[in-house]
Amino acid sequence: MKNEKAIVVFSGGQDSTTCLFWAMQNFGEVEAVTFNYNQRHKLELDVAADICKELNIPHHILDMSLLNQLAPNALTRSDIDITHEEGELPSTFVDGRNLLFLSFAAVLAKQKGAKHIITGVCETDFSGYPDCRDIFVKSLNVTLNLSMDYPFVIHTPLMWIDKADTWKLADDLGAFEYVKNKTLTCYNGIISDGCGECPACELRQAGLDRYLQSKGAAKNV
Repeated sequence: MKNEKAIVVFSGGQDSTTCLFWAMQNFGEVEAVTFNYNQRHKLELDVAADICKELNIPHHILDMSLLNQLAPNALTRSDIDITHEEGELPSTFVDGRNLLFLSFAAVLAKQKGAKHIITGVCETDFSGYPDCRDIFVKSLNVTLNLSMDYPFVIHTPLMWIDKADTWKLADDLGAFEYVKNKTLTCYNGIISDGCGECPACELRQAGLDRYLQSKGAAKNV
């Protein structure tokens, strides 16, 4: 893969930034694509652009405002609370988001001569989003290949690891401090450690605590 080109679906958050560093290590040429769907905090677009500029990664921002129009939820409407009731999908779930993002990333990838698409979806530490499941990604991979008669490969480096192992991966890639200090995961739009209260911040911090604890324990062995 060192001689091939990849497109990273990139939000500027912990997961996609870790995937960006993973792609930079594994592919000869890397570009990133970010989607503007009038999300709750526009800072996400700025953070993604800033990271790509710092890392010298060609960056594309695609207009996906139609998604905002079709799927009102807590990530597209500031007047909808972020909630997660037991047995239900969180109010942050955006119907069709990963389906559309990966499909448009594939169209871009083909135009750019890239066969590889990287996304940070995960089936281990996730909120039950159906479009983060491995079976969905594999199904869409086949569909995209058939629809464009092109040999796409969708890579999901985080699919089977939890947030603690995602931190470990960032550390192994030499990107731990970068991911910790420069990414935006918080649903309330606060860079780095975030607000500490939203579900995304709680998941990120719990994973960080577990990783640092395991790293400390390993040093003491």
